[in-house]
Amino acid sequence: MSMQITRPSRKSVAQLFKKPLLDLVYQAAGVHRQHHAPDEVQVCTLLSIKTAGCPEDCGYCSQSVHHNAVLKAESLLELEPVLEAARQAKAAGSTRFCMGAAWRNVRDGGNFDRVLEMVRGVKEMGLEVCVTLGMLSPEQARRLQQAGLTAYNHNLDTSESFYPKVISTRTYQDRLDTIGYVRDAGITVCCGGIIGLGESTADRIDLLHTLANLPKPPESVPINALVAVPGTPLENQQRVTSLELVRMIAVARILMPESKVRLSAGRLEMSVEEQALCFLAGANSIFAGERLLTTPNPEWEQDKAMFDALGLRAMMPEEVGSAGTETPATARA
Repeated sequence: MSMQITRPSRKSVAQLFKKPLLDLVYQAAGVHRQHHAPDEVQVCTLLSIKTAGCPEDCGYCSQSVHHNAVLKAESLLELEPVLEAARQAKAAGSTRFCMGAAWRNVRDGGNFDRVLEMVRGVKEMGLEVCVTLGMLSPEQARRLQQAGLTAYNHNLDTSESFYPKVISTRTYQDRLDTIGYVRDAGITVCCGGIIGLGESTADRIDLLHTLANLPKPPESVPINALVAVPGTPLENQQRVTSLELVRMIAVARILMPESKVRLSAGRLEMSVEEQALCFLAGANSIFAGERLLTTPNPEWEQDKAMFDALGLRAMMPEEVGSAGTETPATARA
């Protein structure tokens, strides 16, 4: 019997979020095992293909031109270095290769055409391919789909009410519109948020409620802990505890049982034991490799050692469905 909450109310999400943590993790672990093989984790790699110089003012981001983080603006990478990075990621065990460009929105022209070439090239390697390029139009989403894009990442970051305190250069509705265009184009959605921005418990509940009530839940839900970067407005934010991250992951798993829940930024500061609790609570995807765009991340060998210690294994390409979601454990039994 499925524990899925269909179109959950804000009240039901709040009740779930406020459950005692061990009871919550126990429930989430049961949901996870109903929909996924508990020893499988999808390994993803994220590459910055266009770094810094972004006109947005996201308070957490080192790539904004509005902040004083020490990052030099770079032009879009050429095709071959990106494809070589994808080859290396696949050889190391990744099944999804993600590319991020520090743009406010996609502009038609040579740079977008080059991104489409990157998508086609990575797809030909047998990898899932994801991009995060900022806002885009319905036609641009269609072109990305035709190039073979598996997923588009566009995080909501936080609640709609707290969002203006973090970002002023675009609206929450802008975010929702782009997610809608991606979905309409037949591309799977990668959409989650960040905790540790200064938001309240109510904001975290609102974010999870919004994600679970999208017309279709995101196929991938990255849960990030803020990495406070010097030179950004949030540089002095106190780091969230691992148990706060566990709670977000557990509630996301229960609300969106078929999605991949990705343990994302903030892993570098976590012990193996802390990450193990996240996996128990329903996380079944990570970013691997030494950097997440511009922030440090555990190295490949560290993650391999962790997987060995916990009895986890990297999901293989044939275990990843064409829609970008894994084949349910029950279907493989």
